[in-house]
Amino acid sequence: MDKPFAITLDPGSSLANKTGSWRTFKPVYLDRLPPCNATCPAGENIQGWLFHAESGDYEAAWRSLTENNPLPAIMGRVCYHPCEGACNRQHVDTAVGINSIERFLGDEAIRRGWAFPKPAVKTGKRVLVVGAGPSGLSAAYHLARLGHAVEVQEAGPYAGGMMRFGIPKYRLPREVIEAEVGRILDLGVVLRLNCKVSSIEQAMKEGQFDAAFLAVGAHIGKRAYIPAGTAAKMVDAVSVLRSMEGEEPPMLGRRVVVYGGGNTAIDVARTVKRMGAEPVIVYRRTRDKAPAHDFEIEEALQEGVMVKWLSTIKQAEEGEITIEKMALDEKGFPQPTGEFETLAADSVVLALGQDVDLGLLDGVPGLEVKDGTVQVGPNMMTGHPGIFAGGDMVPSERTVTVAVGHGKKAARHIDAWLRGTAYVPPPKPEIAGIEKLNTWYYSEAPHVVRPTLDILRRQSSFEEVVQGLDETNALFEARRCLSCGNCFECDNCYGVCPDNAVIKLGPGKRFEFNYDYCKGCGICATECPCGAIKMVAEGN
Repeated sequence: MDKPFAITLDPGSSLANKTGSWRTFKPVYLDRLPPCNATCPAGENIQGWLFHAESGDYEAAWRSLTENNPLPAIMGRVCYHPCEGACNRQHVDTAVGINSIERFLGDEAIRRGWAFPKPAVKTGKRVLVVGAGPSGLSAAYHLARLGHAVEVQEAGPYAGGMMRFGIPKYRLPREVIEAEVGRILDLGVVLRLNCKVSSIEQAMKEGQFDAAFLAVGAHIGKRAYIPAGTAAKMVDAVSVLRSMEGEEPPMLGRRVVVYGGGNTAIDVARTVKRMGAEPVIVYRRTRDKAPAHDFEIEEALQEGVMVKWLSTIKQAEEGEITIEKMALDEKGFPQPTGEFETLAADSVVLALGQDVDLGLLDGVPGLEVKDGTVQVGPNMMTGHPGIFAGGDMVPSERTVTVAVGHGKKAARHIDAWLRGTAYVPPPKPEIAGIEKLNTWYYSEAPHVVRPTLDILRRQSSFEEVVQGLDETNALFEARRCLSCGNCFECDNCYGVCPDNAVIKLGPGKRFEFNYDYCKGCGICATECPCGAIKMVAEGN
């Protein structure tokens, strides 16, 4: 005789409240790529080191940061922080001050004397790095940590490259450069100063190097044809900034005209202002079209630098220049007006961009040079096997952060090439855009602005203009991170699940789903603040 229906119920079946069998979509936990990480040219795991910083473990944060970038105190001063431009926090109030926290960590490491771990294994391979700028230093650091013997040959008297010779002291104190370079040298990296490489093939042969990374900076100032009298004094901006590293500052006179609209033009104008001159910047386009970053233009204007927008130099004579005013046409391009103005000028500084000296590449087979830059493949290697290049030498944006990223990327490919393999970067997950987040879960906490030196001191000294955050403000700023795309164990999914299908795995271990009871309603994904849950079709 058949048993009653109630007796035949299987406690393990869907009829006993195992509602997972109803499901057509199921939730999965995932780690999406934060937009700050995605836009960092140095490839930092920004959200990763912010996690340690917001817990107050600054050394763990610094070590996480320096897995990718060995120069955080420098980068915290000179990086133009595209990460902050992509930060989702700006849709709540203002972007997280990532750059200011990076500087805090870098300064803290210098203050406390934190050092990099020495490589445990030596490969026996020798790599030559040409140039001790940001790209060369980054490559040397990563190659040394991978166990290779690295020698850096630098043509100048100091390490730092354009960080030292192109960025004024009021933006980047020299003791910061020395500290972070010294930490890299402590790994066993050999630095040879005043050692100009005139032939890369010869240098590799003489030093018995197995590979080379070329990281020569753009130290040659571009020229422009300006009709000038024999007594007119015209110099290039890079030469002016470079001469500031010597004992004798450049003799430019009191009335200095700077021709150009990039960051170098702004740096020169602000530098000569501190030397007691009266600088005037002449630029042929409008402020919004200037290559210089707007905050640097604003700082220059605050310090008393005058700018002649929509103007071009037509003639230079002893003691004066003639400029022609421009006007925008219907397409927004500047056109000459035939209206002239005379400005007093003891000297004219040309800030029209820089070129790289590629003389060391003469006669090297397989190399391709185009528009003044060396062509490289996706692995940063030139057309000549074993010779890699990065930084200012290759087609790219010329910033310290990009250069550091090139050095890291090249080091990984050089390491693989020396081992007879190919480096394959891990696949990147989807980006956690603002549409993936529930920003209304986060309370407003406005950005902490870094303090700056008062105007009078800025005009008359080379003291650092932008100051760092103290520990209280750095900690507050780190805690503003939204943890975009990555679970931070807020317990929201655990609290809203109507089926009790979310299992807590313990602190730091996050959660998992019990799919026997999850019916795929999607409330957890909808209510996840940081976008760390995704609904996928059943069976995927």
